Amino acid sequence: MATDSSKKTIFAAIGSNLAIAITKFIAASITGSSAMISEGIHSVVDTGDQLVLLLGLHRSQKPADDSHPFGYGQELYFWTFIVAILIFAIGGGMSIYEGITHLINPSPLEDPIWNYIVLSMAIILEGFSWTVALKEFLPTKGKQNFWQAIKNSKDPTVFTILFEDTAAILGLIVALIGIFLGHLFNNVYFDGIASIIIGIILSIVAVLLARESKGLLVGESANPQTIANIRSLSKTEPGVQEFIRVLTMQLAPQEVLLNLEIQFSKNLTGEEIALTVERLEIKIRRKHPEIKQIFIEAKSLAATRKYSQPFN
Repeated sequence: MATDSSKKTIFAAIGSNLAIAITKFIAASITGSSAMISEGIHSVVDTGDQLVLLLGLHRSQKPADDSHPFGYGQELYFWTFIVAILIFAIGGGMSIYEGITHLINPSPLEDPIWNYIVLSMAIILEGFSWTVALKEFLPTKGKQNFWQAIKNSKDPTVFTILFEDTAAILGLIVALIGIFLGHLFNNVYFDGIASIIIGIILSIVAVLLARESKGLLVGESANPQTIANIRSLSKTEPGVQEFIRVLTMQLAPQEVLLNLEIQFSKNLTGEEIALTVERLEIKIRRKHPEIKQIFIEAKSLAATRKYSQPFN
């Protein structure tokens, strides 16, 4: 379920984004910069997104009941998908709208010193939040490349913050360049263009995040290495004649549902098959404690007989 690292990453991001949002809007009110207003909107959206992630973490920890026998772990994936929608609709949409508005009705250039100060502070704070998220993400990466690690990650909170902070840093750089070029060439349109680019960056990040969240929300399988380990463990049991297939579903970051179809040796008695199932479950849970529910279908007994011993 929710991990301490997930909460640590979210709280670090909330603190950084709240401080950044306040300073950005103060600077925007002084300078009238469109890019700065877009960046302020971006930080407010990010802060709200992280509160939504905290809500998702909290709700995903509700215990299983009659209406949800496998628990509420997938609520985290639902709220992560909502975050993606918010980034796209509010963050990206508002920034693009603000940029277009300033292209149509540009504001006169003001002294950019406050913009430079605030953007520099924001880059430092966002860099801190990004570093925290990266440190929590890297241990899960292993030998995979960065994108493969994100695709295989089952905890969306960490890579969501990583996506958001990456977009924030890129947006800050774009805002800084837009303000600088506007004053360098005495051109009021660079500011609005920068705001539109920030909106496009946010929209791209939102689409990527929605894509990754959707896979988890609709029932993604466990990590390929986990599945490979289950196959290997099943073959170590002498009573297992043939391994037919393995079905897994990720119910939460640290909770997996497993269904095994196995052909047992035909000379085994019912009691021997039950003992084999019990030993196999112990091996699987010892190797992968995140597998909370195990269902084993014994093909040699009957086509539909199942042994199930839910995790206590």
